[in-house]
Amino acid sequence: MTPFFSIIIPTYARPRQLETCLHALAQLDYPRDRFEVIVVDDGSEAPPEAIVAAFHQQLDVTLLSPSHAGPAAARNTGAGRARGEFLAFTDDDCRPAPDWLHVLAAHLAGGVHAVGGRTINALEDNVYSTASQWIVDMVYAHFNADPTQARFFATNNLAVPAAAFRAVGGFDGAHFIFASEDRDFCDRWLHHGQRLVYAPQAIVYHAHPLSLRSFWRQHLSYGRGAFRFHRARARRNSGQIRNDISFHAHLPALIRRTRPPGRIGRQVHLLSLLAVWQLANAVGYFLEYREQ
Repeated sequence: MTPFFSIIIPTYARPRQLETCLHALAQLDYPRDRFEVIVVDDGSEAPPEAIVAAFHQQLDVTLLSPSHAGPAAARNTGAGRARGEFLAFTDDDCRPAPDWLHVLAAHLAGGVHAVGGRTINALEDNVYSTASQWIVDMVYAHFNADPTQARFFATNNLAVPAAAFRAVGGFDGAHFIFASEDRDFCDRWLHHGQRLVYAPQAIVYHAHPLSLRSFWRQHLSYGRGAFRFHRARARRNSGQIRNDISFHAHLPALIRRTRPPGRIGRQVHLLSLLAVWQLANAVGYFLEYREQ
């Protein structure tokens, strides 16, 4: 029987992006009676009731409006109301490809494991968005080199069996306010003896515009989250920081293997942003360490 999915989308004050995301979901090549969409508004000043209501004829869509608690808590709220056998997570600034659920379903068959797909930058003219996606590509190339024994997925393209998701406690919404809830979830998932499987054919297009300032703030936040993640992982004895050191040791080779195409000037700009990324991460990690 065709698996039933609950697609969960946290959103916060991005009505235009949410509308685009819902339009993409309405174009999914998947039986309409075999998936639902749960939009969780994370405390926006103007909740998107009208936008969601406009898709009621095309989608089985529900809007939840809990108090503002961050995207991890919003995803957990959606999972708590989900009816699906599987949970599929994406973000409001993402557009899943039409065959997204079919590919996820094929990889979820026959085992209790989570599946992560490939995310593609939809803003090729934005050098900061391109650099941010390049970093994700390098992370995936390193940690998911063996697709059947993957180690990390971002939450904008992730599917899990609902029962197993609840069994490991969902996302840590209390402590991972600096965008490391995905790293923490994947680590706990593996620590519970489950597998992560990479399915690059499950594609989501990500349209997240960035400037130099927002690029810096994003990776500063990731650095702060990294400190919290490593501290939590040490407490449960589920891994060591040397795994991340290995990633940085392989960074030159990863840069060469995954570098986006472009002219020399753009390549130089992208490489300079990798230096900004490393600095922002280090500063964020230090700031979080100092505050503990």
